[in-house]
Amino acid sequence: MKITHAPDEHCQKPPAHSAPAGARATAAPGLVNYGTSDTPLPHSVEIDQKVGRMRRMKRSVVTSARMIEFAGRGKRFKPAMLTLTYRDVDGWAARHISDLIKHIRQWMERRGHKLPYVWVAELQKRGALHYHVLLWLPRGLTLPKPDKQGWWPHGLTRIEWARNAIGYLVKYVSKFDAEDQLPKGARLHGGGGLDAFGRSVRAWFNLPSWLKAFAGVGQRFVRIQSVGLAEKGTGVCVQSPWRVSVHGGRVVATLVLHYAGGIADIGGPYSLLGEFEGGQC
Repeated sequence: MKITHAPDEHCQKPPAHSAPAGARATAAPGLVNYGTSDTPLPHSVEIDQKVGRMRRMKRSVVTSARMIEFAGRGKRFKPAMLTLTYRDVDGWAARHISDLIKHIRQWMERRGHKLPYVWVAELQKRGALHYHVLLWLPRGLTLPKPDKQGWWPHGLTRIEWARNAIGYLVKYVSKFDAEDQLPKGARLHGGGGLDAFGRSVRAWFNLPSWLKAFAGVGQRFVRIQSVGLAEKGTGVCVQSPWRVSVHGGRVVATLVLHYAGGIADIGGPYSLLGEFEGGQC
């Protein structure tokens, strides 16, 4: 559906009121209450961009893994952890991980199976990037070592069965240091093989915290510059209740309004679950 810049009256205006005088906003993950000793700013928080980035990464990776396992309930799948290392410190290139996944996907398809997977990047102490890829393989099927197959000619690979798949991912995500300098263009994580329901749940978890209370699983939002977030199915436009500014090199978000009583045409996180056949919990 094509979304046009709707007139202001079509965007959701604050149906209630701005933040009450004297109230302070509760800091969300990656945020800390903001103020100075002399001039505290009510309803303001400082954004820790690095912490926020890592928490978004962890949320996306863990949600993807959980939805893959949810979709595979009752099926005979076994998670395996594949580690990919580089021979040379500066041997990384952007296409390496996607080329590797393509080889494994084709190998799986020739055997009549799809490939659900999640991967995270990690920087070694020597400065070389390496990857941890979690794969869900049908029981009885063992993946050959990618370096021996020529799928990963950049270094060595190791495969081991993962007894606690999500625990493995959390371990590696938690080890990542937001201060690490990844090669330019390198992604922190990726994944694939989710069904429509899983993709919708992951997308909902990645929405801004203030929007999750209203948005339904399955609703898709796109950002329109100077307008807000627009829901692709209905065209409903919602504005963030936060305004971001920079004070002395610190990024600060100030709560300027509340959405009280919900948002028209946006029914809540579970309002659209009935549209997904077989996806209900």
